[in-house]
Amino acid sequence: MNALVLFSGGLDSTTCLALAIERYGAAEVLALSVSYGQKHTKELEAAEQIAAYYGVMLKTLNLSQIFADSDCSLLKGSAAEIPKESYAEQLSGTDGKPVSTYVPFRNGLFLSSAASIALSHGCERIYYGAHADDAAGNAYPDCSRDFNDAMNRAIYLGSGKQLAVEAPFIGKTKADVVAEGLRLHAPYHLTWSCYEGGEQPCGLCGTCRDRAAAFAANGIADPALL
Repeated sequence: MNALVLFSGGLDSTTCLALAIERYGAAEVLALSVSYGQKHTKELEAAEQIAAYYGVMLKTLNLSQIFADSDCSLLKGSAAEIPKESYAEQLSGTDGKPVSTYVPFRNGLFLSSAASIALSHGCERIYYGAHADDAAGNAYPDCSRDFNDAMNRAIYLGSGKQLAVEAPFIGKTKADVVAEGLRLHAPYHLTWSCYEGGEQPCGLCGTCRDRAAAFAANGIADPALL
């Protein structure tokens, strides 16, 4: 295989998967879905549906024990409520720290695990869907360009210069990601982004707000809500 895609079943990773498939073909792409102890399984279920839609191989990995002591509001063991505010509103009270939905060093752990799996499958690239909006204001520091550059160098060197990390949206907004996904005809109707696990997205958490704004910026309704 040519590429491994870190794949949550959300909007950004689905766009990333669609891009990798365009470049290499579905038979040359491996999707990796990670369970990290999140409060619901909606994204994981979406990942299975989208992998089946594309006909790509999907591997799953359970890293929940690593985050067992975290008080991140996304995790099952946390009593903290998921904020129903925009990321900008959440950051106003953090004194420069990440938002409460930041899972500690999640992308670092995901990429490190993905590197081992990718090498075992002969992949030359790891793709993931980090973008500029998530890194803004230090909301999710493991989505920043500096973080990506450092992880790419570590994985490239640690793999004997066999493997590189690509974050194709690292300098782009979520609206840009949606625009690219629309070009690629990504199956956004199958995706799940909401931090809550209800029958319908809550529409109020940070990721729901960002998703709605990204579709609005492209002048279309969110296909997952139709």
